[in-house]
Amino acid sequence: MTLRIKAEKLTAAAFAPYGDVLDASGEPDKLINQGRCGRFHDRATLDFADGRAGVSIFKGEMETLPLSLEMVERHPEGSQAFVPMSADPFLVVVARDEAGTPVEPKAFLTESGQAINFHRGTWHGVLTPLSEPGLFAVVDRIGDGANLEEHWFDQNYIIER
Repeated sequence: MTLRIKAEKLTAAAFAPYGDVLDASGEPDKLINQGRCGRFHDRATLDFADGRAGVSIFKGEMETLPLSLEMVERHPEGSQAFVPMSADPFLVVVARDEAGTPVEPKAFLTESGQAINFHRGTWHGVLTPLSEPGLFAVVDRIGDGANLEEHWFDQNYIIER
């Protein structure tokens, strides 16, 4: 049996159990640069067991919906932020943890100007750009030791709009 997951609009409230939505919504916290730049301050909680924060560039292959969800992963030693380097939306998949196993996967579609930060240990899908060029700045843990767990689903999931 195949279960269908309807991708929903990404909102801070809906995504809160899994991480942070980074955007410039509302009024800026303060104006800087001679009043010509709004600063939306401290939008993501970076959390690392050890090591340090690093910024990498990822280039993902464009995907289309509907899409088969086969696996999710998590990073037990650190949070992970994805900041698109274009104004294009992307797909974000998360799952709740139940005794070390991901359950009830959910899918979100970002809007232009949104980025996300997964909390440390959150089960999530792989980078899924829905447009080219699929470039992202990624802020995550740089350090020794394993920081990746993968889970391959026995159940078939199809993500659709």
